Amino acid sequence: MIQKFIELGEGYADIYELIEMGKQMPGRIKHAVAFYCEKDGRPSASLALIMHPTDNGRFQPIYMCREGIPNPHEVPNQRFELFQKMVQEAGKEVHEFTIKPSSLFPETELYYQHLIGILRMNRYIAPLS
Repeated sequence: MIQKFIELGEGYADIYELIEMGKQMPGRIKHAVAFYCEKDGRPSASLALIMHPTDNGRFQPIYMCREGIPNPHEVPNQRFELFQKMVQEAGKEVHEFTIKPSSLFPETELYYQHLIGILRMNRYIAPLS
């Protein structure tokens, strides 16, 4: 199965697209995840929706907004609250991880491979087959 991050963006406004996707497809959401890091001296959060695999089971998208909002544990913010509300309405909970920032990786693709490893190790996505 191919598991791939699909980045919606890094900015504040992209969070609203992620939230709308979750509202429109609540049955497809397998897990919701918040990744926390410190980027450029600021506490940041990346929010992601891990979707159920496609019908043929060969592709599992992970939609993500990378490091676009403040860490809600450090700086409470409405964007995270809206994400959390959408996740709760879908009958899920937000799983939280503290990770390294993407700026420590020479390529964004390596950063996403690192996150896939974390998600596989914690059994949020299926292992390699």
